[in-house]
Amino acid sequence: MKMPLSPKPFKELLAGPAMDAVGRLVSQQLVDTKYLHWDELRHRTPPAGSSHEEWWLALKFMRLSGMRHVPLADKSGKPFTFSVPDVVVEQLHQIDRGAGSLLSVTEPITNPQTRDRYLARSLIEEAITSSQLEGAVTTRQVAKEMLSTGRKPRDRSERMILNNFLTMKRIIELKDKPLSPTLVLDIHRSVTLEALDKPDAAGRLRRTDEPVHVVDIEGTVFYTPPDAGELPGRLEAMCQFANGKTPEFFIHPVVRAIILHFWLAYDHPFVDGNGRTARALFYWAMLHAGYWLFEFISISQVLLKAPVQYAMAFLHTETDANDLTYFLIHQTEVIRRSIKELHDYIGRKTRELGEVGHLLDEIESLNHRQRALLAHALRHPGSRYTVAEHRGRHGVAYDTARTDLLDLAEAGLVEKRKSGKEWVFVAPRNLPDILRKRGRPQNTGGH
Repeated sequence: MKMPLSPKPFKELLAGPAMDAVGRLVSQQLVDTKYLHWDELRHRTPPAGSSHEEWWLALKFMRLSGMRHVPLADKSGKPFTFSVPDVVVEQLHQIDRGAGSLLSVTEPITNPQTRDRYLARSLIEEAITSSQLEGAVTTRQVAKEMLSTGRKPRDRSERMILNNFLTMKRIIELKDKPLSPTLVLDIHRSVTLEALDKPDAAGRLRRTDEPVHVVDIEGTVFYTPPDAGELPGRLEAMCQFANGKTPEFFIHPVVRAIILHFWLAYDHPFVDGNGRTARALFYWAMLHAGYWLFEFISISQVLLKAPVQYAMAFLHTETDANDLTYFLIHQTEVIRRSIKELHDYIGRKTRELGEVGHLLDEIESLNHRQRALLAHALRHPGSRYTVAEHRGRHGVAYDTARTDLLDLAEAGLVEKRKSGKEWVFVAPRNLPDILRKRGRPQNTGGH
């Protein structure tokens, strides 16, 4: 990944020949729908009769009229600013609509009988992908097995994932509490416990003798965060912002959550675990603002598909006069896509359950957990299930999970086998035939 090319300083452009064309370009009613960074714009064709620098200066004049300051400053004391262009307004509308309504689509996660299954799925997905963004190398299958069964992590990658999983569960519990420096440190400790080169660095700010740089895999330094001595004050200011104490004007809750995400990542107050902590704070902010659906949404699974774009959103902000709008545009699109993926997932699962539901509905004694297991078994013949995994997947007591599986075995719907010291329950490959036979009306011999 290459560092994006910064534009000339605004004051330098104002004093140059490009200024002569600004009035003409603005009068042409330029449309800034893409909100391109200079590094991208310089490769596009400018308006007729204009240079790239003239085009850029005209766009900057248009953008400045809508800029607002936030109480975050860079290392030189220059404030960060943001605007809310039409592209962000549209995304915010879609987020509000997708995370606050469409209850017909989200009924499975408002239904007490099925919500725990969707919650467990989202917590596991976010824990895995957020860790993979920071270098965890275990497979999704192994990670899911660890989280579902409750076994101890075997290495640092699995420890990172378990920490994220437990932290996300805790964020849900903390959503009504105000953010404080103590709480931020506590969240960082939860994210990094037993997963740092320096074990004592978990839950504390980095020290002056612990320089931190943001680098790529080749060692190129992209960013050096503020000095460690500034961190206590900056952390306090961040919490004031997160709690809505600053600034004095209204900021949309989603915009505030995104800026909080950026703020923690920019300050980089910890030796390691900054990205995971920043995303955890984003979830706290969204849930704190009442976006309840974010208990079930994973933004990291979208970020993991395009990590370079995620990094460039930070760099575009930092290389264009601290303009946070670039990060807002990227993150609102990520959030919108994450919401859509949740709705798509619920739709797929609802259809899949519907396709086999007529078979399962013939057995009135089944509860919703057993139906979910059998629906999975129908799609994955030969799958193995354990009490610990079933318990973790549905968030129920051990005895409840054990009874579920023993009853299915007693009914001949799964096969009970011994594996070492524990019992496993295997999906029979002829399960569809078994269900069809059970659902077929019995011949009484009268015809």
